[in-house]
Parts: sequence; C-alpha cells; structure tokens
Amino acid sequence: MTRDARFEDGSEGPLALRAETAEDLSVIAALVQDAVLPTSEIAWDAKARRLACLLNRFRWEDKDAAEAEGRPFERVQSLLVISDVASVQSMGVDRKDRELVLSVLDLSFEETSEGAGRLILTVAGDGAIAASVECLSVDLRDVTRPYRAVSGKAPHHPD
Repeated sequence: MTRDARFEDGSEGPLALRAETAEDLSVIAALVQDAVLPTSEIAWDAKARRLACLLNRFRWEDKDAAEAEGRPFERVQSLLVISDVASVQSMGVDRKDRELVLSVLDLSFEETSEGAGRLILTVAGDGAIAASVECLSVDLRDVTRPYRAVSGKAPHHPD
C-alpha cells in the first residue's frame, strides 16, 4: 500500500492503490469488502472508457491497530476507478433505482484472453456489476478523511 500525501495536520494521508495484476487486485478486493455503494454513485463514461464507483468502505487496513489501541473503528469514502472498459453489465442490480444501496462482497477478475477479461464487483443479494476490460487497471483512492463507523463495530463474517 502506498500513501500519496499527508493531511495538513501531518496525519497519515489518503490511501492510493493501483492494481495491474490479479495479485494487486486481491489487495484492493480485501479493502473494498463490506463497502456500501449507492447505485447513484456508479458512473460509466463510455467515451473515457472508465467505470467509477464512490464507496463508503470500512478501513480494514486500520482494524487491528484500532482494536489494540481501543480506538473506534473507521470508515472512509473511496473512489474505485476501472479503466479501459469496453462495456458494463448489471446482473441482479437495478441501477435505475437511485435509492438502492449495494453491499460489496468481492471484486474479482476473469481473464478471457491475454490481459483482457471481466472485472466483477459482486454484491449481496446475488447481484454483480461486470466490466469488460481490455487490460486489468483498477485504482482505489480515499477521497475523505476517515470517520468513526456509525455502528462502532467492525463488519463480522461468521465462519
């Protein structure tokens, strides 16, 4: 993980990651797990060949430190940008319903030919948004300061 800046008060700056391999994507996938994503915050720019999603994600990278220090768990607004997108398909997701809020389960890549494939954002309720891409190029960048998670709890996944 890399940090591209520090805030004016000297605190750690926003997270900024780029995935160009399946291994890189696994890091981003872990960080966006349990993010919430309103359908109103999904935008595909066909001319720029870019799919952008503004997510509210749990700060998994800070969970252990917050737990050890007795600090509240945090969330942050992050921009997920998928580049070189040829087409986007929604499966089980009504993107026209602007009130719908999706819960992100996974982000994966299915290679269809050398470097090209489909990036699949899987959401709760058996839904997915698939982007057909010419190459794997995904950016995740925090766009706000972290803030206290409303529930005060970390997401939990029963075994």
